Amino acid sequence: MFDGIALGEMLIDFTMQGRNEQGQRVFAQNAGGAPANVMAAMAKLGARTAFIGKAGNDMHGRFLKETLEQCGIDSTGFTLSEDYFTTLAFVDVKPDGEREFSFARNHGADKMLEKEEVPLELIRNSRILHLGSISLTDEPVRSTTLFAVQKAKEAGCVISYDPNYRASLWKSEELAKKQMRSMVQYADLMKISEEETMLLTGESDYQKAAELLMQSGVKIVVVTLGKTGAYVQTRHGGQLVKGFQNKAVDATGAGDAFWGGFLFQFSRCEKAPETITTEEAAKFADFGNAVASVCVQKHGAIPAMPDMAQTLEQLKEERL
Repeated sequence: MFDGIALGEMLIDFTMQGRNEQGQRVFAQNAGGAPANVMAAMAKLGARTAFIGKAGNDMHGRFLKETLEQCGIDSTGFTLSEDYFTTLAFVDVKPDGEREFSFARNHGADKMLEKEEVPLELIRNSRILHLGSISLTDEPVRSTTLFAVQKAKEAGCVISYDPNYRASLWKSEELAKKQMRSMVQYADLMKISEEETMLLTGESDYQKAAELLMQSGVKIVVVTLGKTGAYVQTRHGGQLVKGFQNKAVDATGAGDAFWGGFLFQFSRCEKAPETITTEEAAKFADFGNAVASVCVQKHGAIPAMPDMAQTLEQLKEERL
């Protein structure tokens, strides 16, 4: 059995590393893509994970497959295509650690994942199926994502959903809103950032947004609040979980690190999502905050994910 599997994009993050002696910007090749990042966070902590997606059979795609295997993530569902190239994202990191993205994704392989390429035995043998919203931008991967979710529901999987808004990947904000909201009805566990509350619910107040998502059928909602920490909402109530003090150098993958930590703890509890108390969810979030806090002190996403020892050390540190 797998603790968690993810379906969606895995791509190259070319992350800004500064300037060379000629003043040219230098970018480092890092494995990225939010669903893959979440699986890497879980795997580094000791979970058994798998990833379903598609990249090109090129230098970048082969690098991504090697990265999955090095992380201990099952890659049997990761297809390398002869027909499409690996999607690339260029990430400019600002002085405060925040990021600006530029994508090379027209005919990118991650968008071209077909239903026939989804190994259903992976889904049937997993406790959690995790997905984001980038796989909802285009066909055929949009239909493939819905197909995988329906098969996971039939198999009794817990559905984890982390919508991730990148304006440049959508034809319009209205289309993004429609497609990103379409997955809420299937979600058992859901994480959104404070910036995405309006897009997903039409409500800017994160507590009200969380309540609206709960009314839509989500069992546990978590709103990440950057350095402040996270807000968790269950059927029993809501609670603010304070973040850790740290010196962030790169926020790439911070939310994915957090959610990987949260899902890791959930996968260990052997309880149905609707039976989790607010106190238990808050403990999962505190652990997730620790994972994210270690992650942002290094560059890149997957390379920065901490192991259990590093996370336990961080948990000893002071909260904000």
